[in-house]
Amino acid sequence: MSFKIEKHHPLLDDIISPESSLEKIQGGFRFLEGPAWHPYEAHLVFSDILGNALFRLTEGNLGDDHTIDLIRENSYLANGNTYDRQGRLLSCEHGTSRVTRLEADGSQTIVASHYQGKELNSPNDIVVSSKGIIFFTDPNSGRSIRYGIPREQELGFQGVYALQPPGKMTIVVDDFSKPNGLCLSLDETRLFVNDTDRQHIRVFDLTTDLKVKNEDLWAELIGDEPGVADGMKLDSKGNLYCCGPGGIHIFNPNAELLGRILTPEVTANFAWGGKNLSTMYLTASTGLYRLAFKIPGLALF
Repeated sequence: MSFKIEKHHPLLDDIISPESSLEKIQGGFRFLEGPAWHPYEAHLVFSDILGNALFRLTEGNLGDDHTIDLIRENSYLANGNTYDRQGRLLSCEHGTSRVTRLEADGSQTIVASHYQGKELNSPNDIVVSSKGIIFFTDPNSGRSIRYGIPREQELGFQGVYALQPPGKMTIVVDDFSKPNGLCLSLDETRLFVNDTDRQHIRVFDLTTDLKVKNEDLWAELIGDEPGVADGMKLDSKGNLYCCGPGGIHIFNPNAELLGRILTPEVTANFAWGGKNLSTMYLTASTGLYRLAFKIPGLALF
């Protein structure tokens, strides 16, 4: 399948130009995930889950001028990455069922590994609020032969957690089949979470004590192409982007599908970066790609 912009609503033209082209930066990876853009140092960290490594892309001044460096040879099959409010890299490790933090001196701190005395399933995707609250999804994907290390699941559910400084962890929702991508609304009063098995997006109102209420089935993904509900983020105008069949689905804040970005490989995740946060970096199976948008994304810190 070649790159295509599939328009479902005229407002899609306000988000991406019909003339936009998808650029392949580099191929040859095994299963890319977890892109995270550092807004001050101007580089992109991303995971190769099956390659068991973390990489860093640094862009140069020219369009084709870039370097990709190996920054962690054993990532413990890391999947999702993000930065906390202090600019420290957080990673979800399939191989260890942990969330870890990379400190300034290069050491690693275990942020989360157990709930009520039992190992987490396999933390998958992760976001941090403006108050420093860490939210992460915990499906069992990393305990399978395809995406991790086969082993028995200790917890009897797959859910979403919140971790408040200085380390209080609570379960936010526990009734997913396979929770995956997640993001917060612009005002951080709502939490969006998608489900890989059910191919839909749910939204929850968040209370001040991190309880959820007013659950709603926000949107369902369409298409019979390869791809599942995976990485998900908002842009600076509140439009929601979600990986799914065919590539990336784009919804306006009212859950109307504006269109799909159909990609040549199954796309698991993406992140905004570049000079004005208007370049989308896509981690698509074996290749890292970039695509220009009109509306910028959000800085991670």
